[in-house]
Amino acid sequence: MDTLKIADREFRSRLIVGSGKYRSFHEMKRCHELSGTEMVTVAVRRVNLTDRSKESLLDYIDRSKIFILPNTAACYTADEAIRTARLAREVGLSNWIKLEVIGDEQTLFPDVEGLLEATRVLVKEGFVVLPYTNDDLVTAKKLVDAGAAAVMPLGAPIGSGLGIQNPANIRILRERITSVPVIIDAGVGIASDAAIAMELGADAVLMNTGIAAAEDSEKMALAMKYAVEAGRLAHLAGRMEKKLYATASSPLAGVVR
Repeated sequence: MDTLKIADREFRSRLIVGSGKYRSFHEMKRCHELSGTEMVTVAVRRVNLTDRSKESLLDYIDRSKIFILPNTAACYTADEAIRTARLAREVGLSNWIKLEVIGDEQTLFPDVEGLLEATRVLVKEGFVVLPYTNDDLVTAKKLVDAGAAAVMPLGAPIGSGLGIQNPANIRILRERITSVPVIIDAGVGIASDAAIAMELGADAVLMNTGIAAAEDSEKMALAMKYAVEAGRLAHLAGRMEKKLYATASSPLAGVVR
């Protein structure tokens, strides 16, 4: 079985889905089911973790089927991200963390220095760290050296829906980063974006807005599931050679004239 392995866990689905921006918790739950995802990321700073008498999105995630991946969204310093990760572990969410250290408020691009600092600290504390980063090979290699369990380069700015803007960078990352999974995180807007990411060799795709902001989120969740599966199969199959001129589908060799 072609499974995604991160640290000591294996997943059959290569689609990781978010939990924000849905019109309702019921819609979110239905989209998670249709997507086939086995891992859902949750923003620690945006979820009710303490008052169990109030409704929480966690009530709508079946933890017997879905692994929760806490994230440090809205953290702008390494210290903030580290504290948020520790909080997630203390309240029983997970010792896994999707690490975000944001460096710019408008683009939401990562602060590379802060990201590396937080990765080193959290790895030493026993966290399984999955850092959201830019599509730069040098940064990705440094994160792997710091102990990251995966690298999660952006395809385009978070929530932009622009698709994969630098396919060459993603291909280079996939060819040079071989010890941990490469997961496309951010920018996927429609099914073809997800398929392209997988065809380029990504091990998985993480998305939120592409599903949650679609006119019909449930249909888009199903489309994304199939796109990731199709892209993965195409990558494993190996594409045909590109040629400038035509080649007959039915060769003329042996044809009686």
